[in-house]
Amino acid sequence: MDMRQVEDVRAELARFVADVFASVPRRDQRTKGDCYLRGLMLDGRRKSIAAMAGRLPDGDEQNLQQFVNQSPWDPQPVRQRIAERMVPLIGPDAWVIDDVSFPKDGRMSVGVAHQYCGALGKQANCQVAVSVHAVTDAASVPLGWRLFLPKDWEQDSERRRAAGVPEGVGHREKWRLALDMLDELAGWGLTPPLVVADAGYGQNADFRAAVADRGIPFVVG
Repeated sequence: MDMRQVEDVRAELARFVADVFASVPRRDQRTKGDCYLRGLMLDGRRKSIAAMAGRLPDGDEQNLQQFVNQSPWDPQPVRQRIAERMVPLIGPDAWVIDDVSFPKDGRMSVGVAHQYCGALGKQANCQVAVSVHAVTDAASVPLGWRLFLPKDWEQDSERRRAAGVPEGVGHREKWRLALDMLDELAGWGLTPPLVVADAGYGQNADFRAAVADRGIPFVVG
């Protein structure tokens, strides 16, 4: 979207922000949330905070960095409200569990390691997250996502401290992260018509058994 198109939906976006950020206590935080979403909507290959702030007439890089990285608002109610809005809107045919990778150059980003990077199709230095998307032939929406923390991060106190990894957060297998998200979504009253996952999950007997125990139909590689 260009700036004119974003401005055309500004009122609608304001209503969306008022709804999904209703749990965020301070008005200035909600205003920054509105600005951040407009930055995501605008055309531009790079969606870093610096790049988005540079495209917005009211963009302030420091304010957006503070909102995303330091502001103490709880993201869980925001994610829940988005999921509650979007699932009935798109009427998903299935929920897809998949890995999402982010190539990285350095070693200090949270969870970065030399591991399989789907974005590059090979082993590379990257971060990996596990996601759950509600999907149809025409639309998809992320319902949950968890950053995967490799084992070598558990005891690396220097990197954990520098990257701001909270105490008590450790390595957890990707299939367990996926189940955690299914359970969280069920707690919000959302259940999948069908779960789809590739062989990275389908070859794990514990994962298949756990999904079946939850009464969820599934198709896996």
